[in-house]
Amino acid sequence: MSVLAVLSALVPVFLLIVTGVLARRLLVTDDAHWIGVERLIYYLLFPALLIATLARADLTRVPVEEVGGVLFASVLIMSVLLLALRPLLMALMDGPAFTSVFQGATRWQTFIALAVAGNLYGSLGLALASVAAVAMIPVLNIVSVWVLARYAAPRPPRWQDVLLQIAKNPLIWSCIIGISLNLTHVPIPGPIYAFADAMGRAALPLGLLLVGAGLQLSALMRPSPAMLVSTGLKLVVMPVIAIALARTVGTSGPPLAVIACCAAVPSASGAYVLAKQMGGDTRLMAAILTLETMLAIVTMPIVIELSLR
Repeated sequence: MSVLAVLSALVPVFLLIVTGVLARRLLVTDDAHWIGVERLIYYLLFPALLIATLARADLTRVPVEEVGGVLFASVLIMSVLLLALRPLLMALMDGPAFTSVFQGATRWQTFIALAVAGNLYGSLGLALASVAAVAMIPVLNIVSVWVLARYAAPRPPRWQDVLLQIAKNPLIWSCIIGISLNLTHVPIPGPIYAFADAMGRAALPLGLLLVGAGLQLSALMRPSPAMLVSTGLKLVVMPVIAIALARTVGTSGPPLAVIACCAAVPSASGAYVLAKQMGGDTRLMAAILTLETMLAIVTMPIVIELSLR
């Protein structure tokens, strides 16, 4: 696959993000409106996309164990690496800041990954990225909630509260429902699938507009060491880990490209929401998301192209 093909798949995605930046500053300036859009996507549209895609995905065409296993292992390796580096990092930052660095280096922007994978490989790309979602979303949410509960809160929370935070996550339930429908071959009536599919198709463009609306461009003027550490780990080290693992198990072609895409995307905008809910450093989190998203315009084409050589 040529660099031009990769760029062609990325350009519409980042144009939607830029449109979100402009819309937030020129058209919809009230934060309350964007909060409403975020809730709509998080609780309704994006779960519909995951369920509809996973329920009808032809998993016989997808190397589920390879794609899911590689990305699951990559998340765990990066998480262990960050926890091992915590004593060193804590000399430079406090607990809430460490949780933002952690989320910035481990989580993935699902909207971008699905959009790029779909642009590159159509329904196969969406199926591969959805398998990635099943592998990454539950473990990332569980680990992120635990890290925030452990290092951002003034005192350790009750384990019941941590489990409740995890159990309330709609994306985890969407993955469970979608893959269960697929494996059990429960027939989905055409009108019901068309309804879920219509909602799902609205999720990606709205999600990308929301990513753009949440960017804090002023943070790019003076990036802090914490921003640079988190961004370097996410955009460089995470793809290297994922691609190395994928090649070790013999993955190639579209599955390898989608693994590279999912590992190379910036962190999730949901990381900011979780940081706000659980006492993380929200200012740093917003700055990390902004820097990663802007740099990913350059790094993602390079990573995807190199993965296929």
